[in-house]
Amino acid sequence: MSPTGLARAIAFLRVWGISIASAVGGLLTLFVFRRGLPHVSLIVGYVLLLWILVAVLVQTRNTWAASDRRTHRLALAATEYTVQTLYHGVLLFLLPAYWAATTLTSYNVVFFLLLVFLALLATVDPWYHTIVHPHPWMGYLFFVVSLFGALNLALPLVYLPPAWALLSSAWLATVALTPAVCRARAWPWRLGFAVTALVGFAVAAGVVYIRIAIPPAPLFLAQSRVAWDVGTPDSPQPPSPIPAAALESQGLVAHTAIYAPAGLRTPVQHVWRQNGVIVNVIPLTVEGGRQQGYRTFSRKHSFPANPAGRWTVDVLTRGQLIGRLRFRVSS
Repeated sequence: MSPTGLARAIAFLRVWGISIASAVGGLLTLFVFRRGLPHVSLIVGYVLLLWILVAVLVQTRNTWAASDRRTHRLALAATEYTVQTLYHGVLLFLLPAYWAATTLTSYNVVFFLLLVFLALLATVDPWYHTIVHPHPWMGYLFFVVSLFGALNLALPLVYLPPAWALLSSAWLATVALTPAVCRARAWPWRLGFAVTALVGFAVAAGVVYIRIAIPPAPLFLAQSRVAWDVGTPDSPQPPSPIPAAALESQGLVAHTAIYAPAGLRTPVQHVWRQNGVIVNVIPLTVEGGRQQGYRTFSRKHSFPANPAGRWTVDVLTRGQLIGRLRFRVSS
């Protein structure tokens, strides 16, 4: 390689080398994740290490940045890079689980896209330094979203129902900002904790209000189909679109297989809609542990006078959408 080419390669690696290495590491992380949900201890370890480093960074950033000592500046750079790497690792652990739990035609795609956006920022080093470093609130957004997403995924793995996991994750992610609040306001820790705890309750209430926009990870719809009878998941499917006369004479069964972690028992609902209007709500229960998903079904015999149109069966748990089954009925 000529000296000019070597110089260009070195210049390229200085700008993009870390980003390329992060992307390769991220792909390896995704490959490992495909083998199954990560162990709870791994998620908790990431979260604790991230919280400790962010707390240290909040307390020392101004002092180290103003210092003339080279060691302080190196320590600051190393800590900031480690925090970025942890964000990158946590977000890439979360993406496959939230992707599986996301229904792309529903509101819960919003939270998944937020995770994708933050993961891209953490992967591409120049973007992270340009967008996140000059704006402290972006760093706090990274911290809160990463912590909330990790806890919301991890807590159901230790048998906490998804609804309570959602509340607990929102509250804990808010309380984890206590070091930053105390530093910014020069408050004692007791006062800072009291304030963030109270704000955390408000944040948890807000998250419950918008829970339809958050995928119910680690739950996801492993399989879904409609059939003429209960039978087995391999029983013949009706034609598409389904003739109204056949629907009225035979009825229809919605089969769903829902993955849930072992030991978790949670209520779900099959919400039948015609052209967006709710027709029936059928309560069911899911028990976790089956790799292929816990099989549930709901059967509908009675239909409106004119059943033609677009039908959906939404699978919900406490207001969060697990998945959606679609079919059409012709007149």
